[in-house]
Amino acid sequence: MSYKSINVTTIMLTVVCVTLGAANAGELPGKGVTIQPSDQNYTVEWFQEELVDMGLRELGYDVKEPVSMQLQAAFLAVANGDATIYSAYADPLHKAFYEKAGGKTKLQPVGTLVDGSVQGYLIDKKTAGAYKIKTINQFKDPNIAKMFDVDGDGKADLYGCDPGWGCERIIDHHLDAYGLRDTVTQLQGSYETIIADAIERIKAGKPTLYYTWTPMWLSGILRPGHEVQWLTVTSTALPEEQAGAVTEAAGIGNTGFPVITQHVIANTTFLNQNPAARKWFELLNVSVEDINAENQLVHDGQSTRTDVQKHAEDWRAKHKKQWDAWIAEAKAAAK
Repeated sequence: MSYKSINVTTIMLTVVCVTLGAANAGELPGKGVTIQPSDQNYTVEWFQEELVDMGLRELGYDVKEPVSMQLQAAFLAVANGDATIYSAYADPLHKAFYEKAGGKTKLQPVGTLVDGSVQGYLIDKKTAGAYKIKTINQFKDPNIAKMFDVDGDGKADLYGCDPGWGCERIIDHHLDAYGLRDTVTQLQGSYETIIADAIERIKAGKPTLYYTWTPMWLSGILRPGHEVQWLTVTSTALPEEQAGAVTEAAGIGNTGFPVITQHVIANTTFLNQNPAARKWFELLNVSVEDINAENQLVHDGQSTRTDVQKHAEDWRAKHKKQWDAWIAEAKAAAK
């Protein structure tokens, strides 16, 4: 009787241990871990953000709805642990904000989500051809600048960046470095609002100067080489923290702006404790062409969060073999 009791108890304990071991072995690496994304609530960033978050959920993480804030605040939130990730870190455009938030000890850019993004100045092709305008430096000439005057003050109006964006710092730096303060004014506000006016001016055949970047839906409407033309610079002049950045863009020349790589930036403590998430950030990569195509869908009216989630799901389905391999490698990193 005693022997049988011990034997039954031993068997029961063994079964329990094996069952728990099997359950633990099958647990996803992110189980029990909450992630709080931050963003700027900017539609052209949602697609990348959705792809990042979808993968994290497949790894078992509890990914909350993004909390939206200004760019600098997003970096500070990630550094302080109030947010976990921001999925649209542009290097080196955002480098100053990253360093001010605490640098590598507080938060880190990981992987290369998007590679080879170009940014710079463009003008309508009609005026570029008629007056042989090829560089932004030519806007130092008042006779050229006044052709691009929108508000009647005799200076060229440059459709520029939202206040607080990284590109604002570079444009302001260029206005001083290239001696353009007396002839060029940067128009600022909500980018999508002001750029709508630039589009209408170009469609109406009016001289127009604006800043943009890729990937972005705008390049599908104002197509470089067709409706518009990139401008180059005669020499590179960047804020100190971006000195040495590559500004030569293939097929364009020196745009005066760094060629950008986009990364996920994450809280350093979180990264150290979550190797599966780190590996996912390192692996996920999306082409500029795919993002341009998705951005065009947004511009054409598929612009709700639900729409963009569907775009991300479609992208995952199209790249399922690669996606599944990335997920498997991220899971393995946790072992």
